[in-house]
Amino acid sequence: MFFASESLWISIDFHFPHGQFRYSVFSNPVNYECVQNVVLITINNPPVNALSHAVRNGLATSITRFEKDSKAHVAVIVGNGKLFSCGADIAEFNKPSQAPHLADVILQIERCSKPVVAAMHGTALGGGLEVAMGAHYRIALAQTVLGMPEVKLGLIPGAGGTQRLPRLVGFENALSMVTTGDTVDAAQCVITGLVDKLYDEDDAGIAGVSFARELLAKTDSSSTLVRRTGDHPVSSVSDKMVAKWRLSLSESASGIVAPAIALQAIEASINLSYELGLKEEKRLFTALMGSPQKAGMIHAFYAERRVCKIEEVAGARPIEITHMGIVGGGTMGAGIATAALLGGLTVSLVERDTKSANKARSTIEENLDGAVRRGKLDVKSREHLEKCKLITGTHYSTLAQSDLIIEAVFECMDVKKQVFQAMDSAAKPGAILATNTSYLDVNEIASCVKRPEAVMGLHFFSPAHVMKLMEVVAAEKTPPELVATGFALATKLGKRAVRSGVCDGFIGNRILRHYRTAADHMVLDGASPYQIDKALTDYGFAMGPFAVADLAGLDIGYAARQRMTPFRHQRERYPNWADDLYHEGRLGQKTGKGYYVYPDGARKGLEDPHVEELVAQARHEAGLTPRAFSDEEIVTRYMSAMINEAARVVDEGIALRPSDVDVVLLHGYGFPRWRGGPMHTADQMGLPAVLQNIQLFAEADDYFWQTAPLLERLIAEKRNFSSLN
Repeated sequence: MFFASESLWISIDFHFPHGQFRYSVFSNPVNYECVQNVVLITINNPPVNALSHAVRNGLATSITRFEKDSKAHVAVIVGNGKLFSCGADIAEFNKPSQAPHLADVILQIERCSKPVVAAMHGTALGGGLEVAMGAHYRIALAQTVLGMPEVKLGLIPGAGGTQRLPRLVGFENALSMVTTGDTVDAAQCVITGLVDKLYDEDDAGIAGVSFARELLAKTDSSSTLVRRTGDHPVSSVSDKMVAKWRLSLSESASGIVAPAIALQAIEASINLSYELGLKEEKRLFTALMGSPQKAGMIHAFYAERRVCKIEEVAGARPIEITHMGIVGGGTMGAGIATAALLGGLTVSLVERDTKSANKARSTIEENLDGAVRRGKLDVKSREHLEKCKLITGTHYSTLAQSDLIIEAVFECMDVKKQVFQAMDSAAKPGAILATNTSYLDVNEIASCVKRPEAVMGLHFFSPAHVMKLMEVVAAEKTPPELVATGFALATKLGKRAVRSGVCDGFIGNRILRHYRTAADHMVLDGASPYQIDKALTDYGFAMGPFAVADLAGLDIGYAARQRMTPFRHQRERYPNWADDLYHEGRLGQKTGKGYYVYPDGARKGLEDPHVEELVAQARHEAGLTPRAFSDEEIVTRYMSAMINEAARVVDEGIALRPSDVDVVLLHGYGFPRWRGGPMHTADQMGLPAVLQNIQLFAEADDYFWQTAPLLERLIAEKRNFSSLN
C-alpha cells in the first residue's frame, strides 16, 4: 500500500491473515498520510507527543490540507509511539505564546467540513484529550486512559475542555474528571459517552482507519457524518447540584484555587452560549496562568522529575530485585512487606518468635484487604500474594534467597548492629543489606558487617504501603549501583525516591526536628499546640506538628529526645511537657490520648484541657510569662526554621539540590503541593525577607536562630535557591 507524505519517513508493510501492520519512522512533528480515501494525521513529538508550537502548526496545516484534498473523505488523528498525547508542552508555559494557539487549532478541527476521528491509545491527557474532543468521533484501544490533569498544575483546561466535556459526558462526570485531575479508563468513557467505540487492537492507526471505513459505508456524503461537540446541548443542572459541588470542593480542595475555578468554567457551559463559554474559560485560564499556585505546582512537577537525575549513578546498572527479605514485622516492617508484595516482589519476613511472625502476617493480610477495598487489588491476586509470595519465619535462614534484606527493628544502634551481623551471615553473595533507620548513622551500621559496600539506607515513611516517599541513603562505601537499585526499587513499589547523604535524620527528619523545635518554643512562649496546628493546616499543611506526633506515636518523639540527651546544649529549650505526656502513657492515637483525645477510636482528635495544664506548668517552672501569637507569626517562625535548616542540608551535600528538599517535604511531610515546597516558597518570599525574619527572631534566641551560611551567600551573590537546581 502507498502512503503519500511530504515528510521523510520509512514505511515497512507486513501482511498477515488478520490484516496489515505498518511501522513508520517520521522526521516531522505532524505527518499527513493518505491511505486511499482516509487520511492519517500522526502526532510525532516523543516522548509524550506534547502539543508544542510545531505540533500545533502541523495539526493546523494538516487539517487545512485535508479540507482541500478531494480524494480524502475522513481524517484520523493518531499519536505515534506509546500514546496519543499527554497535552501541552509545559516548557512553553513561561514563554510568549505563539500562534496557532491550541484552542484555535481545536476549533479548526471541530469546524472541519469533513469528519475527523481521534484514535487514542496509551494515554490522552489534558490538551491531548481536548484535541480528541474537538474531533467529531473518538475511538480508543482497550487499555487507553483519559484525563484532564490540569488542576494538578494549578490550572484548568484552557482549550475548550470545560465546555466540550460536559456536553459529552454530563455535568457531574465532567466535574469529577476536571476537579480531581484523575484518569478514567477507556471502557468507562464508552459508558459516559466520551469514547464512541473501543477496539481490541495493537495499532490505533489501524483501528482508526477501520472506524473511518465503517463511517463511510453508512453514507455517500462525508459531510453528513460531521457532528460537532459544540452543537451538543448540556443537560439541565439544578442550582442545588451546583451548590453541592461547591461545598464539596471547599472541603476536599481547601486552599486550592484551581478546582473551584474549574467549577466556574463548567458552570459557564450551562449558563452561557458555547462561544461565550469558550471566552469565559479562556479568561479564567489566563488568570490562573499568572497565579502563585500554578508556579508552585509547576515547580513541584519539575522537581519530581529532576530528583532522579544523579551524576554519581550515570551509567550504573541497578541490581534486579525480585525477592525482598525483611527483619521485623511491626507496623513499619509489615508496611514495607505490603508495599513489596503490591510491587510484585516475593517477600520473606523474619520475626523473633512464632507469635510475632503470625501477628506480622495478619497485619500484612489486613493491609492487602485494604488494597482490595480501595480497588488497588482484586481478590484473586490478593490470595495469590498471600499464599505464594509471602513467607514468614523465625530464623534468618528464611532470608537466604533474598536479593535485598532490609531491617525494620527498634531504633537503637546496638539492636541494629546485632541484626545486621545476622543478616550478613544469612544473606547470599551479592545481596544488598539495607537499613530502614530514620535517624541513625548508616556508616556506623555498615562498619559492623563483613561487606560494608553492600550496605545502604532505604528510609520508608509510615505507613510504608501508603506513603510515597523513600529516602535512598548512600553511605561512604555504598557504590553507585546500589543507589541506582534504590531508585529502581522505589519505581517498582510506586514510590518517589530521593537521594540523601548520611547525617542524623537524613533530609526529612533532620529538617523536621528543627521546625518542630520552633513549634515547641512557641508553645513555651505562649502559643497553644492547637492554635499552632490550626494555623499550619490553614496555611495548607495536611496536619499540624502535634497531630502528626499523635499519629506517629509520642513514644517515637520521646525516644529521639532521649537519644539526643548526651548531645544537648545547655542553651537548648526543652519541651518537658512532652515527656510528661509520655510518662502518663499518652502515646497518641494508638492509646486514645496524646496531645489530643480520640474517643471510641476516632481518627480526628479533640482538644484536651489537661495538655494546656501541663504546658502552663512547664512555663511556670521555666519562669516564663506567656504572650499571644498571631497565626501569621506562627507560620513565619515555622517556615523560617524549616528553610534555614534545609539550607544547611543542601550546603552540606546531604540533599543534592534545593528542589530535592521540596520533594521530600511534599511527599513525606504534608507540605502543601500548591506552594511548591519550602525552598520554592523561600524564593517566592525573597531570600532577604527570610534572612530578616531569622535575624529578628535571633534577637531573643541567638542560639537556635543561627543563619545558614548558604542563605547569606546566595543573598550576597543576588541568587536564589532555584539557581542551584
